[in-house]
Amino acid sequence: MTFPERFSNLPAYAFPRLRALLDHHSPGGDVVHMTIGEPKHPFPPWVSDVIAENAAGFNSYPANDGSDALRGAMSDWIARRYGVTMDPDTQVMALNGTREGLYNAAMALCPEVKNGGKPAVLIPNPFYQVYMVASLSVAAEPVFLPATEASGHLPDYDSLPPDLLDRTAIAYICSPANPQGAVADRSYWQRLIALAEKHDFCIFADECYSEIYRDDAPVGALTVAQEMGADPERVVLFNSLSKRSNLPGLRAGLVASGPENIKRLKQLRAYAGAPIPGPLQAAAAKVWADEAHVEENRALYREKYALADEIFAGLDGYMPPKAGFFLWLPVPDGEAAALKLWCETGVRVLPGAYLAQGVAGGNPASGYIRVALVAPAEETRAALTALRHCLYDT
Repeated sequence: MTFPERFSNLPAYAFPRLRALLDHHSPGGDVVHMTIGEPKHPFPPWVSDVIAENAAGFNSYPANDGSDALRGAMSDWIARRYGVTMDPDTQVMALNGTREGLYNAAMALCPEVKNGGKPAVLIPNPFYQVYMVASLSVAAEPVFLPATEASGHLPDYDSLPPDLLDRTAIAYICSPANPQGAVADRSYWQRLIALAEKHDFCIFADECYSEIYRDDAPVGALTVAQEMGADPERVVLFNSLSKRSNLPGLRAGLVASGPENIKRLKQLRAYAGAPIPGPLQAAAAKVWADEAHVEENRALYREKYALADEIFAGLDGYMPPKAGFFLWLPVPDGEAAALKLWCETGVRVLPGAYLAQGVAGGNPASGYIRVALVAPAEETRAALTALRHCLYDT
């Protein structure tokens, strides 16, 4: 057998790497998982009833792009949340989780050549790993932009040379950021959209953490693009019910953009997509339409923000997250800190370097650990207290 080489140099994925680091050591206490962004708050209890009521739909092939009811609910949510009207027939499509969309959008929208050269895909570093694999899959050049304290934990697109921006086909951006919790404000979006208009590239706005925040709702890319009168194809929005509604297993995401982008995404999905089962689409439509449970969920995270602020008060380098549900904590070495914490307390966290790519100058995330605030409040309090004593007070 001859196998392709295109993915032969990929590093091991974050969680197999973590298991290799920790699992041959015994935990030093009761195990608390704070590694993966898997919400543990309850989802709306009526979701199960909606699925059961529509169970006959398992006997039919589901609507590939989302049912009329689901696309309508998603476009209504976009209008409420972002103040932007999207045609549910031509500008919105359902996704089997946003990871599928973040990958397939590059397949559908990245050109083979940009201004006579190999297209570039801009990626914040650290980043959600599908961005890199999508770039490699379309034979583009992934360009990793450090998202560090110096740049406000968001990539500095303004500093890029014009020749690189002219070759850029796609810029991935996650706001609120995973893992740092930084938020792109209106000015940041304005500058990025202006660059995209000037150099003719597409912004893939991963806003999956947009509904978990401290104070004011983060402004969205679609909102700012509309205010600027930008090309409607300029921004591709991704969001989902995983974090907003504690339903990662429902695999209910959305993508929204201009009609030409969505047409191309639908065309690819007709051949290669994996649609959401019909009963789950029925449930997703109801969940997108309801905000009461989202407000309750947000209140639970605000309680844990307050816990983290209390426990890490006075810690040099502690950055209270503006949004999302991760702490991005500075340590001398992320792997060493994660191993020490596991062996001495049983608290399991992720080394920051596993979420970033080493480039010239090193790995920009090697001096951090990512801590997911997904457990109930009292469990979170105990784990964060143990973490503080283990890593910072000894």
